[in-house]
Amino acid sequence: MTANGRTSTAPDVADVVALGESMVTFLPSRPGRLADVPSFDRAIGGAESNVACVLAAAGHSVRWVGRVGADGFGDHLVEAIGGYGVDVRAVGRDPARPTGIYFRTAGDRATDAHEVAYYRAGSAASAMSAGTMDLDAIRSGRILHLSGITPALSADCLGLTRELTARRPGRPLVSFDVNHRPGLWRDAGHGHGPEVLLELARGADLVFVGDDEARDAWGLDGPEAVRAALPEPELLVVKQGATGATAFHGAPGPSGADQVTSVPALHVDVVAAVGAGDAFAAGFLSATLRDLPVRDRLRHGHLMAAAALTVPGDLATPPARDHADRLAALDDTAWGRLRLGPGWTQDGERPGDRTGEGADEEVRTP
Repeated sequence: MTANGRTSTAPDVADVVALGESMVTFLPSRPGRLADVPSFDRAIGGAESNVACVLAAAGHSVRWVGRVGADGFGDHLVEAIGGYGVDVRAVGRDPARPTGIYFRTAGDRATDAHEVAYYRAGSAASAMSAGTMDLDAIRSGRILHLSGITPALSADCLGLTRELTARRPGRPLVSFDVNHRPGLWRDAGHGHGPEVLLELARGADLVFVGDDEARDAWGLDGPEAVRAALPEPELLVVKQGATGATAFHGAPGPSGADQVTSVPALHVDVVAAVGAGDAFAAGFLSATLRDLPVRDRLRHGHLMAAAALTVPGDLATPPARDHADRLAALDDTAWGRLRLGPGWTQDGERPGDRTGEGADEEVRTP
């Protein structure tokens, strides 16, 4: 470890490197206001580390790069994320700053009753910069996955994200999940969130954005409007909740038109609407690594999201690859009939083809 807390490694090439803050999450033992809940269970949370854990569980080589405190919570994060098979050797330890933590209520994040209490200001992750992080390790994957959460943490984190999204020869494929968190940007003081996120997304090769957050952040209505504002990424995925997802891909011709692929969302018996957005990204990236057609990449995204939606926590065991491939290969009629409930990812489990109402894929923390 270097004097500034950066871990020095001689990294081998991973399928995916995910950079971002992970925090210890405290989940309530029962429903109710934070003021009334007597005890909490400990878990891990972080958009980028969630993606890393799902990809590792799906059989890919994955490296998570972040920065945690030299404290017990930092030990827990490194051990827990490493327990999923993620390479955590490039995680920095900061002796002067703490690991971020947060508490949340058990209620649906879509309701006004949902509460989240963050304790991340001045965290070790907020000190991530080009000078405190191992850039060789960060760039050592076939894909580098980033999100719009990191640049909101500090001016240094924004500078690091700008460095990583700058278009340079030889860089890995850069994946960017917009993840607009208005609350973080209100307190940031180092840039206007929507403008910064649009700038960073334009530097990426693959962008994930929800149509709702594109509307809230940029005033854009519909996938076509998002593509018009983001013509630079080779592949743009607009998530449309219960409707599905639309991908714009291929090199635009003289007319500016490119290929458009839409896949409807699955009918899911939702247990908890948390973690599905990260799981969708992981499923899409997994299929991208395998060079599958864009339609199948979207379907694998929906299947990974369905795995997250049918468990109580943020992270779920993904379906076996052959199981997911079989479902992704269904014809459109059979795909539309699928309804997935708790336990569907287990070996030997066969989803029924009952019909039902879809559910929102992602509910983000404010």
